[in-house]
Amino acid sequence: MMFAETVLSIRKRLRLSQQAFAKELGVSYATINRWENNCQKPSALALRMFEEYCNKNNIDFPDRLREKDGHKE
Repeated sequence: MMFAETVLSIRKRLRLSQQAFAKELGVSYATINRWENNCQKPSALALRMFEEYCNKNNIDFPDRLREKDGHKE
């Protein structure tokens, strides 16, 4: 599963709108939209924030997203 699919899957599992999910993660609605539509990959910082959010909410964070090619440097 690509990052875009992972974000969408987790957001839908939590039953959150893009706007509500963005607020939870501390990013903009546009950022969530770009991630889900595979228009933009997260920065290293955003990826860490997403991982921390998943860990706090008992959501499995895919190991492959921790790899260098899982985000833009």
